[in-house]
Amino acid sequence: MMKLFSFFATLLFFCNVGFAQQTDLLKYVNGLQGTNSNPQFSTGNIFPAVALPFGMNFWSPQTGKNGDGWKYQYASKTIRGFGETHQCSPWMNDYGVFTLMPVSGKLIVNENERASAFKHSNEIAKPNYYKVVFDNGISTEITPTVRAANFRFIFPKRKAAYLIIDGYTKLSGIKIYPKQNKITGYVKNGLFIPSNFKNYFVITFSKPILEFGTWNGKNGEIRNNNSVDSGEEIGAFVQFAKGAKVEAKVASSYISLDQAELNLNKEIGSNSFAQTKEKATAVWNKLLSRVQVEGGTVAEKETFYSCLYRANLFPCKFYELDANGQPYYYSPNDGKIHKGYFFTDTGFWDTFRAQFPLNALLHPEMEGRYMNAILDVKRQCGWLPSWSFPGETGGVMIGNHAISVLADAWAKGIRTFNPDTALSYYFHEATGSEPDGRFGRKEWKSYFTLGYIPYPSSGVGATAKTLEYCYDDFCAYQLAKMTHNKFYEDIFSRQLYNYRNVFNQATNFVEGKDKYGHWDKNFNPYEWGGPFVEGNSWHYTWSVFQDIQGLINLMGGDKPFIAKLDSVFSAPDSVDVGTYGQKIHEMNEMVASKMGQYAQGNEPIEHMPYLYNYAGQPWKTQFHIRQIMDKLYNASENGYPGDEDEGQMSSWYVLSAMGLYSVCPGTSQYVIGSPVFNKITITLENGKKFIINASGNDKQNVYIQAATLNGQVYTHNWIQYKDINNGGELNFEMGNHPNKKRGIQKEDMPYSLSNEHL
Repeated sequence: MMKLFSFFATLLFFCNVGFAQQTDLLKYVNGLQGTNSNPQFSTGNIFPAVALPFGMNFWSPQTGKNGDGWKYQYASKTIRGFGETHQCSPWMNDYGVFTLMPVSGKLIVNENERASAFKHSNEIAKPNYYKVVFDNGISTEITPTVRAANFRFIFPKRKAAYLIIDGYTKLSGIKIYPKQNKITGYVKNGLFIPSNFKNYFVITFSKPILEFGTWNGKNGEIRNNNSVDSGEEIGAFVQFAKGAKVEAKVASSYISLDQAELNLNKEIGSNSFAQTKEKATAVWNKLLSRVQVEGGTVAEKETFYSCLYRANLFPCKFYELDANGQPYYYSPNDGKIHKGYFFTDTGFWDTFRAQFPLNALLHPEMEGRYMNAILDVKRQCGWLPSWSFPGETGGVMIGNHAISVLADAWAKGIRTFNPDTALSYYFHEATGSEPDGRFGRKEWKSYFTLGYIPYPSSGVGATAKTLEYCYDDFCAYQLAKMTHNKFYEDIFSRQLYNYRNVFNQATNFVEGKDKYGHWDKNFNPYEWGGPFVEGNSWHYTWSVFQDIQGLINLMGGDKPFIAKLDSVFSAPDSVDVGTYGQKIHEMNEMVASKMGQYAQGNEPIEHMPYLYNYAGQPWKTQFHIRQIMDKLYNASENGYPGDEDEGQMSSWYVLSAMGLYSVCPGTSQYVIGSPVFNKITITLENGKKFIINASGNDKQNVYIQAATLNGQVYTHNWIQYKDINNGGELNFEMGNHPNKKRGIQKEDMPYSLSNEHL
């Protein structure tokens, strides 16, 4: 009996050890990935976000000045504060920000003077936990919840201990309750926010407040013993005992101060720092474990899980839960309170490509809630969203890609919204505009009458807009067709092939074309800007997501199409700055990647390596995808080949490392590439598992020799969403030489509109 007990005890021990090893995936995540950036060169342009997945609030150390979009730069030597942040792009800056900063010895409130030196060797940056020990001995730790955070500050024993609350830029208000060890307040800062926007906050402390006061960031005035203050850049300070070990619990709300208190009580309550950290750890490990990888190197796992973390930050939850647990939100679009779910901080021009298709796999319930939130934006501000920050900004990037996100959700079985309403809203979007052109389509008349947007009369980006409007209209057509809405199906079917109108068969490039039908006399495929946006014709020629076969036909067939794809990588990495007038960071990043005209650092061309699958040479996709992942991504501070835009760059990597990519959102297909790992187990939200095995996989064996899906021979270069979501097993045999007989039949090619309309 004793031996039997010992046997089971031993077995249980090893099972537990195995389980712990499987679920302890945070060890692979580097929160500093992609932080070594500046305006001239992006390795991510991101900060170490201490947050829960899709949290309403993130927290980050701040090395930059208040109001600087480069919140945290790896090369910096000092930290000015630890701030609540919602920033999805340094180019858009931040909103609703306030910071906390521990200071010892002399009371110093000015952000430049209080900045404390640190070393990265004394820094830990994880999604669930951040810690830094300054050179002066002060220790700061942060652990998050969805709408709150726990801080822990440890001060040196022989010096006065202060905590500075900085109201950041613009308006703020503070009230200190010294007997309750508590501070409440609000901040109002950021671009594109309504007049009644406020981010309310409450902070409670575990140790007595000895002294307190407020200060003015405009003139540096300190008002000792003042407990109430408001105005521009108003902050506060509190003093604790020397050598204090202080826990601070912080929560915020866009609705009210009472709601901020409720958020604090619900999400942290009486929990200690350690308990909050334990819960945050469990949340992240549960999510990361949804995609378990086996095989590969430690470095590849670090890159994968660091990217998976980044892919699950945006969009941010912008809703809160009332006393009964029901969702409601302050709308940044009309300044009113509404019932239901709401999300913000995403730009569809970036994220329709991979971030939302990844969410469809991992988070269909959230995706379904978001679809209704998209329609709510139209009801509240008059237009569908394109870039939410936090209200709908409009005009930041081109296209009307809300319809892509909606159609993609419907195609993948996420049907929580009224498709007729979505189509009517999109029709309004596609046939009108605000006078300033920020919303809708300013050039809609020429697009519908000419079949393209003329250049140069319509200004910079005309050809890029033509291509993106054409794709968006395809998505509307798809949604109408799937839902049997003949009226809108007929309307949008008329624009499905407008991409042909800007393709010059004499050069095999898309080009600018004037209103008389003449091609741009000064066309140069290396020139950035002009008829394009953040790219050139080498990049935009492939932006025919919905009809790659049609593009193949325009180029004269598979052989010249393949040659054109090859030439992207073999062309010189020359840059003509064009209408930009100077080198922008995207140009620098393309040149640094040493892949010719391939520019992984910006979105327009990110799907291009997958297009070999459409022309009978899938092995070239397999080769290039592995090269891009291996050479341009890692888990270090230099981890990305460009801006990590709201999870898009990370989602591209996560999907690609799984061997999949969504070339044409709005359809149910994912195109097959070459997985990085020997085994990938995806645990779906419905509880089923989809397993991708890649036998013999390594850095040399990147080519698929054979495949089976659920035991049946599988030759297609694509897989349906439902085949993944239903659970099952996709097996690849990998080798170091291409199998040129697999995936070359017409039925193996991914979806193209031209094949549907034969």
